[in-house]
Amino acid sequence: MRFWLLKSEPDVFGFPDLVRVRREPWNGVRNYQARNFLREMRDGDLCLFYHSNARPPGVVGVARVCREAYADDLQFDPASAYFDPKSGVDAPRWSMVDVEPVVAFPGVVPLDALRSMPEWEGSPLTGRGSRLSVMPVEAGAFWATLDAAGLGFEDLAGLS
Repeated sequence: MRFWLLKSEPDVFGFPDLVRVRREPWNGVRNYQARNFLREMRDGDLCLFYHSNARPPGVVGVARVCREAYADDLQFDPASAYFDPKSGVDAPRWSMVDVEPVVAFPGVVPLDALRSMPEWEGSPLTGRGSRLSVMPVEAGAFWATLDAAGLGFEDLAGLS
């Protein structure tokens, strides 16, 4: 199993939205490095759900990959902001995965707290200017974040 971080703006699609819909495609990713990370994800991998452009920004829950990478359908829709006229159905450029909620944190684990954890040292998230919406997370950073939220392994049975 691998660990990941998924960033979303809470006013666009937040963790409570994921809890409400129970399963959602993680689509609209238009950065090649983030797309490649999506393609590396496997069914059952766990993802820290991060609210960006929030006060404070931080991790608010855990999601699970429940469908591995497949073609992002928005790339083929001319009405979508994520339409890519250079992408073909026979050779799609963009991928998405499906995720489902596992557990909501009792409170936000803010970015400032992550920056103070030795397990997050060297992570692109805790550096300045990180723009990737999908990135790998080291196991130690994942478990330290869960601990900072006051949760443990037993809490990962969660909402599924």
